[in-house]
Amino acid sequence: MLVKARGIVVSLSTAAMLFGGMAGPAAAQQQADGLIVVQIGDITTGDILSENEVAIGVAAQIAANVCGVKVGPVAVLGTAVDRSGDTRTVCETGDQFVRFTQN
Repeated sequence: MLVKARGIVVSLSTAAMLFGGMAGPAAAQQQADGLIVVQIGDITTGDILSENEVAIGVAAQIAANVCGVKVGPVAVLGTAVDRSGDTRTVCETGDQFVRFTQN
């Protein structure tokens, strides 16, 4: 009976460790919320919208229109900014720039 009880405890402990190991990466992914801030020169999306952050797809379309580039690669850049928290400049034209920042 003691061996059987020990086996159950070991099984439950193993399951708890596996679940805890899976919860860590999931918690890290929750920080990336699919929203970033777009700055075009002195204008940020907050000057246009009621809040500073916009969806990555919208940010990519804005930047693609201003910079004259394809939306797909810009959306990938926006996703990377959202996950890492880094600030990235999409393009610079003259004295203006388009920049992504995590919200």
